[in-house]
Amino acid sequence: MIKLSIVVPVYNSKAILPLLLEAIDSERKKHEWNLELVLIDDGSKDDSYAEIKTLANSYNYIRGIKLARNFGHQLAVRTGLNYCNGDLIAIIDDDLQDPPFLIQHFIEKINEGYDVVYGVRKKRKEHYIKKLSYHIFYRILNKLSSIEIPLDTGDFCVMKKPVVDNILKFEERSVFLRGIRAWVGFKQIGFEYERNSRDIGESGYSLRKLFRIALDGIFSFSRMPLRLITFSGFTGLFLALIYSSRIIYVYFLDNIPVKGFTTITMLISFFSSLILICLGIIGEYISRIYDEVRKRPHSVISEITSYNE
Repeated sequence: MIKLSIVVPVYNSKAILPLLLEAIDSERKKHEWNLELVLIDDGSKDDSYAEIKTLANSYNYIRGIKLARNFGHQLAVRTGLNYCNGDLIAIIDDDLQDPPFLIQHFIEKINEGYDVVYGVRKKRKEHYIKKLSYHIFYRILNKLSSIEIPLDTGDFCVMKKPVVDNILKFEERSVFLRGIRAWVGFKQIGFEYERNSRDIGESGYSLRKLFRIALDGIFSFSRMPLRLITFSGFTGLFLALIYSSRIIYVYFLDNIPVKGFTTITMLISFFSSLILICLGIIGEYISRIYDEVRKRPHSVISEITSYNE
């Protein structure tokens, strides 16, 4: 019988975990899944891991993993993937915004011959500013990326074990899983669904964390920022040559005293700012190289709850 592993990153979700387990267990019974549920507590502050241990007493297919601190959603998921033994591996968030009943629909697509089935959010029940931000980000990422990353997708998916094995070969510290999932290839298809609103608790994704993930996506899968620096340099050189030619012409041929202090000040300010932005982009790539060279572990595990506990 095919074994299904479901990876769930958990952060400050003590209140919603019982509801999540009820929804998953209902699907398990309905479709007779041979299930392994891997719950990764990513440094929660609300005793989520204690709730995981309690639930493990009622559901004997739960494996709980407690990280020593908050390492971030992407690294928590990657850690969970290391502990999966299933033939099929699903990734789903802990907030019930991605409905667990869709996992069976994903599996049916897998049975049609696909290696990866990922969720495509055709509609999101969230604040319009957040929806607009996501909409803009995915389109910018798609334009800048050196590979095709499907629009409006998240980590919600079902993958065959060989796909996960190849994803785990990536040792980079700035993890952007949906980009890596697209990079490894295999036969993939999207499945459209309507993403629910979060009814219990608050999202662990602050604006800073969302911005960080956006940077990881862009800098991990695109050289375009560096190419923009080169393009900006040549554009600035071209404009400087035109402006210098005009000054020389006015000074020598028209015998008009050269004016333009304001213009020169504006140009110096503009190009100084541009230089700082370029240095920042280069520094971002260098800092990522530095992270890779140090070869620190992706995460640190402080406790594991096995099936038998």
